[in-house]
Amino acid sequence: MKNIQQLLTEWQATQPLDKALQRRFDQSFMIDFNYNSNHLEGNTLTYGQTRLLLLFGKIKGEALFRDCEEMKAHNVGLEMMKVEALDRKRPLSENFIRDLNRTILAGDFHKVSRDGTYRYKIHTGVYKTRPNSVITPSGEMFDYASPEETPSLMGDLIKWYNDAEQEAVLSPIALAALFHYRYIRIHPFEDGNGRIARLLVNYILLRHNYPMLVIPTADRKNYLNALSACDENTGKEPYKGANATLEQIEPFYDYIYSLVIKKLSFAVKLLRGLTTDISETDEVQQKESVQVDNVSVNVSVNVSVKDKILDIIVQMPTVTVKELSKILSVSERTIYRQLENLKSENKIERVGSDKNGYWKIN
Repeated sequence: MKNIQQLLTEWQATQPLDKALQRRFDQSFMIDFNYNSNHLEGNTLTYGQTRLLLLFGKIKGEALFRDCEEMKAHNVGLEMMKVEALDRKRPLSENFIRDLNRTILAGDFHKVSRDGTYRYKIHTGVYKTRPNSVITPSGEMFDYASPEETPSLMGDLIKWYNDAEQEAVLSPIALAALFHYRYIRIHPFEDGNGRIARLLVNYILLRHNYPMLVIPTADRKNYLNALSACDENTGKEPYKGANATLEQIEPFYDYIYSLVIKKLSFAVKLLRGLTTDISETDEVQQKESVQVDNVSVNVSVNVSVKDKILDIIVQMPTVTVKELSKILSVSERTIYRQLENLKSENKIERVGSDKNGYWKIN
């Protein structure tokens, strides 16, 4: 604690930063945070594509329409969060969290079920209406709070946080770690829960004059292992997880604490002129992505063109062959061939004419 206090004191003593340095610091964090938080959830944009999209509003290479829209929307959510955090007279509210979910997911959309047998609509900004769960590495089903439990558990969570913040017994790091874990055990929305949890960790840190942090995709295993260790301490019952104690989530607290130490050390080194590398994203991921100068591309190698077409059709049933060709940067002949494959597999069918019809998911 002595070490972190020294670093924090030095960081806070430099505020506000020189305008040029603050702009550089903010820009780098914007790219790193948006890229890593979305990448943790399966977004296929590379680091370089994310940089191009957020800085210049452009995209190079193959990219899913939905991934581009969510990346831009997530950045809007980041800015919303920063404004809310710095308004210290306003307490955290459920309305703000619902607005944040609606914003980062860019409105309602459709998803295909895990087994691919049906399509369902995600209603953003409202609490879930169907149960959600995750399959653990051991193959077990781990359930989050039921739709019936969710409203009261979320009300309790927000009340607990606002009371705890006023009492100031827990440190901001403890508040952030405990809030993240309790929130994730509720999993209040049908999508976007991980991204909201990471935004709210930074809401708490920024609100208490700490630098915001990035959970890198490259550290995904340690991040999930820390949460899993807490699950073992609290048990499978969602109510107990949603009311976990700081002692029960010690593995996750230690993980967040280590990230704060790392970020403060990095920030202080930068201020002392001991480093010029401001990015918090793994170097390998940066090198594998689009380069702004020569636009070399290496993206989505594990996702087939056919799967990308299906994903786009789910979101845009009226999409044309020409539009698909442009979005995916492949020839129209390739699009026609993959559409025929999808039709022969009975995954899609065309309803109406080529000009005025639409694609139907079977």
